[in-house]
Amino acid sequence: MAPPATQFELAQPPNDAISALAFSPDSPSRLLASSWDKNVYLYDTLRNSEEGAHGTLLRTFEHRAPVLDVCFGRDGNEAFSAGMDWQVRRIDLESGEQTTLSKHAAPVRRVVYSKEHSLLISASWDSTLHVHDPTNPSLGPLAIPLPGKPHAIAASPSKLVVAMTSRLVHIYDLSALSASLSSHPDQQQQQPPQPWQQRESSLKFLTRAVAAMPSDAGYATSSIEGRVAVEWFDASAESQARKYAFKCHRTAQPQTDGGGSTATTDVVYPVNALAFHPVHGSTFASGGGDATVALWDAEAKRRMKVYQKFADSVAALAFSPDGRYLAVGVCPGFETGMEDYSGEGRTKIFVRELGENEALPKGKGK
Repeated sequence: MAPPATQFELAQPPNDAISALAFSPDSPSRLLASSWDKNVYLYDTLRNSEEGAHGTLLRTFEHRAPVLDVCFGRDGNEAFSAGMDWQVRRIDLESGEQTTLSKHAAPVRRVVYSKEHSLLISASWDSTLHVHDPTNPSLGPLAIPLPGKPHAIAASPSKLVVAMTSRLVHIYDLSALSASLSSHPDQQQQQPPQPWQQRESSLKFLTRAVAAMPSDAGYATSSIEGRVAVEWFDASAESQARKYAFKCHRTAQPQTDGGGSTATTDVVYPVNALAFHPVHGSTFASGGGDATVALWDAEAKRRMKVYQKFADSVAALAFSPDGRYLAVGVCPGFETGMEDYSGEGRTKIFVRELGENEALPKGKGK
């Protein structure tokens, strides 16, 4: 029998809400966390301290404003951050040096790195994407105007998915973005790259998270209204007929009416985070304001597992590159309506070591 899965809490978590988590592409133990406390944190999750605390905080990288997203670059020594200071920064995780790649005209909500195309893409509330070549910073970013404010982006091996306000979803071909960027320096005279596809979200409410399938087949989106949708890139009628959406991250609460009879109503929470498993590509995790994490099989359209409830809302999720570990960022959710919000003392990062078949799609188990 496989040994039971284990879960531990990292020492020295951020002092305020977690905005993103990311594992190194070449290490199952180097983990980045970005926070509203204006810092990016780098951990070694498997190196325990002398005091016996789980994990070690290797160093922090201070920013001038809250950091809204972070990702690794081409290897475990390069990272990129996006934040409320409107800037996209490259961070050398060895030296600590930070360089500004571009500056938007509003806070930068998301940043994603495509290892297949060596591109960094940032999405800002100024309703633009910036496409960067990190190996040639002098080139400057390629700016792409968007028809709405972006809230989530994700990259598959060949596509970039951008989810915006008004239920707009644009899908870009990364090869086309790379070709447009390389045609500098006269980019201002060009027509900006057009989306490969334009779609309307299957979800009726604001998109909170997007994750792309490692298989390059499609993507999942989640909303503030306790739903997740799974869609496929292939535009054929057959493939589009396979898309679906489902309710999740809801709790049933009994309510008594004036006549004394009791009925149950759903309390609906935002689904804040999505992450596909890097090995079992149809498996993905969702995390919500109901303080739970669930595993799903996208192909079989079924829930595989729900983990024990955490103390606060799940804000971020990340799988390690080998699929053995799942990092979970937990902090009070803004949906609680607290006027004087603070995640200090309640912000935590948990790392779960998955059992051998824990994330294996049901149809592939023994």
